[in-house]
Amino acid sequence: MPTFLVTMDFSVLYLAVPRLTADLAASGIQQLWIVDIYGLMIAGFLVTMGTIGDRIGRRKLLFIGAATFGIASVAAAFSTSPEMLIASRALLGVAGAAVTPSVLALITGMFTDPQQSRRALAVYLACFMGGATLGPLVGGVLLEYFWWGSVFLVSVPGIALLLAFGRFLLPEQKAPQVGKLDPVSVVLSLAAILPFVYGLKELARNGWEWFPAGALAFGFAVGLVFVQRQRRLEHPLLDLRMFGNRTFSSALTLMFVTAVVGAGTLLLVTQYLQNVAGLTPLAAGLLLLVPNVLMIIGNLATPPVANHIRPAYLITCGLIVAGVGYLVFTLADSTSGPMTIFIAMCVVMLGTAPLAALCNLLAMGAVPPDKAGSGASIVQTAAEFGIGFGIATLATLGTAVYRRNVEDGLGTARPDAADAARESIDRAVAVAGQLPAEQSGDLLAAARDAFTSGMHVVGIVSAVIYVGLAVLAARAFRHVRNSRGDDDTTTDADPLPEAESATPATQSHERSSI
Repeated sequence: MPTFLVTMDFSVLYLAVPRLTADLAASGIQQLWIVDIYGLMIAGFLVTMGTIGDRIGRRKLLFIGAATFGIASVAAAFSTSPEMLIASRALLGVAGAAVTPSVLALITGMFTDPQQSRRALAVYLACFMGGATLGPLVGGVLLEYFWWGSVFLVSVPGIALLLAFGRFLLPEQKAPQVGKLDPVSVVLSLAAILPFVYGLKELARNGWEWFPAGALAFGFAVGLVFVQRQRRLEHPLLDLRMFGNRTFSSALTLMFVTAVVGAGTLLLVTQYLQNVAGLTPLAAGLLLLVPNVLMIIGNLATPPVANHIRPAYLITCGLIVAGVGYLVFTLADSTSGPMTIFIAMCVVMLGTAPLAALCNLLAMGAVPPDKAGSGASIVQTAAEFGIGFGIATLATLGTAVYRRNVEDGLGTARPDAADAARESIDRAVAVAGQLPAEQSGDLLAAARDAFTSGMHVVGIVSAVIYVGLAVLAARAFRHVRNSRGDDDTTTDADPLPEAESATPATQSHERSSI
């Protein structure tokens, strides 16, 4: 329930932005912060909250986060100014960062049997995907009958149920021996992640500008200082030894890169459906609902299949299937309509489902029980970073190809219309509506052809990346057995090996434990 509500809050606001902007008289900058501050605070506080959960108890942190989430939701719903709404959304983000790693850590501790653990994590992922998928639809229904604040109140009943019954249903879990929380590490973590994520978002949205580039560089520099401090501490905020574990680091890499590819291509797909295929935002959202549902079905179907087939085979085959789906992007053209991209996204989502269902299990199984909260926060932070990198890289690649190719088709277009078309396909479609029919048709044809070319390039690049990931998965998880074998899939769950001690003895110990 809390996973569903927190992820739904990412997208439930989108359709309400025009109404709340008019009601609160929010400026353009304030509108952007209202939308972005939630995800920014979640990304910034995940590492800190995961470690706090290991220390004070994951159920306790879940309840604190959930109660704060409910209070902040009410405050957001009845905000009387943009500043109040931004502050409420920021508090929602901090609370969400407390909730999400606590849920994943609790699930990992509650289900130790491999088959049960697979099923539990599949349900968790279904709730995660379900919240993100249904957010816009729930928001649209509420806005049809109520004021914009209702999109925040929808989570309050679920939070109340969690607080009322959770203490009877959920066990408390925390690390048996923990040191004191290092405040300097907390500050360094926030000073590294928040500017870094902000810089990524702004560069992806507006292109090269000195301030977000400086924020990105500052966050990276502070991150290096943070890492050096963690190496020296006896009880670090982030135990870097986890990255020396082969299974954990490989699973993390797979999740990060698939988030990069997924976020970058999804942005281009939504633009294609609206600006090239001519669908309304609602129609595009409903069309993309089907691939998301297929991924949820794939997540839930993976655990029983994994009882008979090794994770390496399942994940590798799924990634190859998803790579074929990305190649289908190249079959779409500017006049083919939405069906080709719809089929491609269905194939991609089905192919990615085994990785999504099993990599969480593999990563969390490689983390010692006393580090479960910290491990869960790293897994989810990697996904947040992957989304930012995807928009900043693959989506930017598609835009670059578009800008290069659109020049060839502008011809005798008016200078102001040509300049708008060079910026983005969104601007091209907007300015085309102000031109005479013949000029409008020529401009739209040029912009749509150029954008489709960009999608083709991104589809090919994504397919190549997925083939590389398939090779990585086949090698990294080749010794992990299915749950009906002699061992379970929670490999490398012994005491963590040191990152620098990949000696033959260590490797032999890993093989014997597997």
